[in-house]
Amino acid sequence: MFHEDKNNEKNYSLKDNLKKSLKYAKKRKKEFLLYFIGNLFLCIIGGIAPLVSAKQLLFLTDGILGKFLWISIFVFSIEITRNFSGYLTRKYSQIFAREVLKDIQIDMAKEVLRIETADLDKKSSGVIINRLTNDTSKIADIFLELNWSITDVITNTGILFAIFVINKYIFLFYVFSIFLIFFLERKRINIRNEMDKKYRKTAEKTTGLAGELVRGVRDIKVLNAGKSFLKNINEKITLLNEQRYQMIRTNRSFRLLIDCIRDILDLALIVIFIYMIKVDMITISSVVIIYMYRGRVFNLLSYFSDMLDYIKDFNLSAGRVFEVIDSDEFRKESFGTGKIEKVKGDFEFKDVHFGYEDKQEVLKGISFKIKHNSTVSFVGKSGAGKSTIFSLLAKMYHAKSGEILIDGKNIDTLDEDSIRGNISIITQNPYIFNMTIRENLEIVKDGLTEEEMIKACKLACLHDFIMSLPDGYDTMVGEGGLTLSGGQKQRLAIARAMVQKTEIILFDEATSALDNETQQSIQEAINNMKNKYTILIIAHRLSTVINSDEIMLIEDGKVTCAGSHEELLKSSKDYKQLYNLELKKNKTTS
Repeated sequence: MFHEDKNNEKNYSLKDNLKKSLKYAKKRKKEFLLYFIGNLFLCIIGGIAPLVSAKQLLFLTDGILGKFLWISIFVFSIEITRNFSGYLTRKYSQIFAREVLKDIQIDMAKEVLRIETADLDKKSSGVIINRLTNDTSKIADIFLELNWSITDVITNTGILFAIFVINKYIFLFYVFSIFLIFFLERKRINIRNEMDKKYRKTAEKTTGLAGELVRGVRDIKVLNAGKSFLKNINEKITLLNEQRYQMIRTNRSFRLLIDCIRDILDLALIVIFIYMIKVDMITISSVVIIYMYRGRVFNLLSYFSDMLDYIKDFNLSAGRVFEVIDSDEFRKESFGTGKIEKVKGDFEFKDVHFGYEDKQEVLKGISFKIKHNSTVSFVGKSGAGKSTIFSLLAKMYHAKSGEILIDGKNIDTLDEDSIRGNISIITQNPYIFNMTIRENLEIVKDGLTEEEMIKACKLACLHDFIMSLPDGYDTMVGEGGLTLSGGQKQRLAIARAMVQKTEIILFDEATSALDNETQQSIQEAINNMKNKYTILIIAHRLSTVINSDEIMLIEDGKVTCAGSHEELLKSSKDYKQLYNLELKKNKTTS
């Protein structure tokens, strides 16, 4: 069995990985069956062809030309049949590999979406990208590579049988040669495999850093951090290329040693031939046949060595892919089975405690209630826990203790659609996909009509801007919405939320990057939604939330006071202080 290194959370044997991979092969039974039958036919031909070819050479060297002609015609028909069988086998094998690769990549993409946010926070994007693009292809390829290698091995094993029929002593010499070179090849593959493990880990880090370079290129320029970033990426690329060179150098050294040993064995074979001819243990015609086949016998070793290479490469890649799909290395989100067909929008936090990993608690026994169709705002200093409340509501993280209820039902008992299908979050820095504006809206709702799309964009005060673009709604926005301003990105995110038509809408500093005029328009849009949706707002600027039905002041992970704007000005010194500081700041900047 081949195992992953001890540093991994879970080890996978070759048997485990093949079993998991065969699950995908079984989905494509038709292509696999046609491919298997064709390959089996090629194996049969491969086993017969060397024996017939040996007989052909014997007739030629013995001068039996009539039989030589007939057997040559038979060999010709075999080779033509092999060519057509090979064509059809390759056709179905490529279809099979394509479909298997697609199924594995889709499954992995599904599992990536299920990975807990806390685990994604700790992983580089390169970890996922490399496994999704490179390692999955190695799994799909194993079915093809192994079958072709097995076909080649069987074909050349037929030559060994032919040699066994001609001379058993030479056959034993070849068996000894095979085991000697196999031992060296296995050692080479084991060493290369250990190097490859380190290489792939470095490749993940390098890919992640390269992604940061592309995504953060504007900030890198603005921060004048180009030299520092290039130094960092240079170190990673240098290490990556050095590890790759070490693998190539190891292969090259072993190949030199193996080639030299093959040449020594070749010379030894000639010496053995000379001795056996002198003592009448073999005929010259048999020597000619066996000597002509020597290259294909040693090719048997190459094919077998390649097969070991494929297996090792597959096992390493499969372990990395299935580590994402079904191991504890990447923890998956869990949901209940309960359903809420139509959410009203009542919320309650009961003594909820939460902290990010092993860090200090952010929420320290927070409790509050929110009625459906009300507009509630959360205010307080940065780090008080406001955004964390939203993350827990959408079940991006799990509360350490306490209960979170939606319409009186514990969030842990509800399925994903009941939670996220009824909540829209508009964040301070929304991610805009590298698609057209239209596609960014369609991604959240299948069958989105033109009327619905325009209505949502008008509500988000974005329609006029879109229509000013040359391609309108079909304008590409670049990765992360690079071609849009901060305010335009947030308005597009608001439009996406409007398209979803969820009962609960969470605004997490969603108006922070907007100018005063646009902010006023968004505020009007929010006011238009009042009493129709449950609206929760996080804001640093109190002027944006003074019309809320209720305002909660969050301090040190707890609700210290709650009420309307007027009530809090009278009852809470802390709230009044925050409001006065904002008024003073506005006077200074105006």
